[in-house]
Amino acid sequence: MTETPNSKPFDLQDRTLEFARQVRAFVKTLPQTLANIEDVRQLVRSSGSVGANYIEANDALGKKDFVMHIKICRKEAKESRYWLTLVDVQGTDELVRYQESLIQEATELTSIFSAIARKSE
Repeated sequence: MTETPNSKPFDLQDRTLEFARQVRAFVKTLPQTLANIEDVRQLVRSSGSVGANYIEANDALGKKDFVMHIKICRKEAKESRYWLTLVDVQGTDELVRYQESLIQEATELTSIFSAIARKSE
């Protein structure tokens, strides 16, 4: 697997898969409050949907289908960022850093998918 200097996978399919895996690892460490349980359900769904829609985009039936799936990837990355900011890490420094790194990755994925959508239309 090719990696960039900041050790993130270069291939978007690998990168989105790693994002979903990291989110799943992160949520296992969160306090089990009622709010977190509900928010985590949404976070797990949206983080996995980023990569699933990217796979669909790569198998698109045409340009419009491709752009639509890329826009869904962008939407799901934005939604993941929202849920990541909403979950309660209860001020634990390690969890806060983990949360911030995942928010950063969701932001970067949003930007990447925005650029792809813009250039593809």
